[in-house]
Amino acid sequence: MNIDDAIRKRIDELVDKNKTTLTALCLNSNITPSTIFDFMNGKSKCPKVITIKKICAGSNITLKEFFAPTYFDDMDEIYK
Repeated sequence: MNIDDAIRKRIDELVDKNKTTLTALCLNSNITPSTIFDFMNGKSKCPKVITIKKICAGSNITLKEFFAPTYFDDMDEIYK
């Protein structure tokens, strides 16, 4: 799994856990829907840390909690 896949998986988990939608996540996170949808659909690459921080705020979690799942430890690809 690469970093993009891991972040997509985590965003999907947060949406499921909070019983919400990607659009609602965007509204709660104060980011444009295109930012998330382009990333989730593979049109853009790894989001900036500030974007992930906003997702965390919209999901009421910390950055540490966002990156807590063990699949972040087992990524195959590192950006250069």
